[in-house]
Amino acid sequence: MAKAVGIGGVFFKSPDPAKLSAWYEQWLGVPFRGESSAIFDPREMPSKAFTVWAAFDQSTDYFAPSSQPFMFNIVVDDLEGALQQVAAGGAVRVGGIKEFDYGSFGWFMDPDGNKVELWQPPS
Repeated sequence: MAKAVGIGGVFFKSPDPAKLSAWYEQWLGVPFRGESSAIFDPREMPSKAFTVWAAFDQSTDYFAPSSQPFMFNIVVDDLEGALQQVAAGGAVRVGGIKEFDYGSFGWFMDPDGNKVELWQPPS
């Protein structure tokens, strides 16, 4: 049987893909190649980072206050610094930082109204 071996991409709609991509490039250093796509090399992730694929129950409020049926999770090397940067770029922080054995998390709403979860894996 063939099996899935990883996430090959995250694809979504935006009212202005070029503008949203430029925002992520400026405020989080997302490495765009072309107008609106970025490539993350898994070998550049921190040693304790990983990719998660998870379906949530339709009634979840975990993505709130976004009305979107999805949420992005982005691995960062400095959670507090990244949250300060996106706030400087006009993003609205959602809640405070939460610490777990598997890392620290913080959230914000991007310019399109998507909730984004930032994750700094443990060192």
